[in-house]
Amino acid sequence: MNDKPVPARPTVDLRSFTPARVALGRSGASLPTKPLLDFTLAHARARDAVHAVFDGPRLMTEVRALGLAATEVTSRAADRGDYLRRPDLGRQLDPPSAAALAEVAIAPCQLAIVIGDGLSAAAVHAHSVALLQSLLPRLGEGEAVATGRVVVASGARVALADEIGAILGARMVLMLIGERPGLSAPDSLGAYLTFAPRPGLTDADRNCVSNIHKAGLSYDEAALKIAWLVREGLARQVTGVALKDESADRAPRRIGATEPD
Repeated sequence: MNDKPVPARPTVDLRSFTPARVALGRSGASLPTKPLLDFTLAHARARDAVHAVFDGPRLMTEVRALGLAATEVTSRAADRGDYLRRPDLGRQLDPPSAAALAEVAIAPCQLAIVIGDGLSAAAVHAHSVALLQSLLPRLGEGEAVATGRVVVASGARVALADEIGAILGARMVLMLIGERPGLSAPDSLGAYLTFAPRPGLTDADRNCVSNIHKAGLSYDEAALKIAWLVREGLARQVTGVALKDESADRAPRRIGATEPD
């Protein structure tokens, strides 16, 4: 029997593995001054991210520079206050946007891409175009995925992509959207994939690749996962709880292939 004591490992070591607030120390019954000021700054940055102005025209220019057709739309949320108080309004296109989108829906496509401000316009401005630059070549490899129109949406919730995808006749829709800011990541981007988009779907019908930012999932890592889910989802004709991310274990099947009996 080995009675040799196990050496204690200082809790402070955890700080080298996570940006979460651990091992902050204390001063009496309170936090030390520096951790308290860091928390206050992080909280302010998160609030600023939620209320940041979304520059749709700038994003349209950057998307078109990638050689993609783009259309700008808005949800039924009239302003940021409406957007935060009424999440349902962010899930529906305003009537003029729906009509304009229907006019450019010339032919169905395999994949429509929506870029929405969500809860962090800062995340969208910082990461969405760079992620597309990494993703598009992967979608073009081998059996290329036909990418249709890119839609830039303001006042957007995730489910807004369902209505957009349905209008465009897309087999699948990819929504890139600013995630709810955290105290360690105010600019995190999320990617949501939905097969056969239509109004009324729930989060159980989607796959999500989240935490895309400089201290989180890299553009290349996220693009690999998204491209795999797109191809596998089109091949199986499902997304959500029926589709597990196995991008690290195997290549996706052919899009025209079907699930074995």
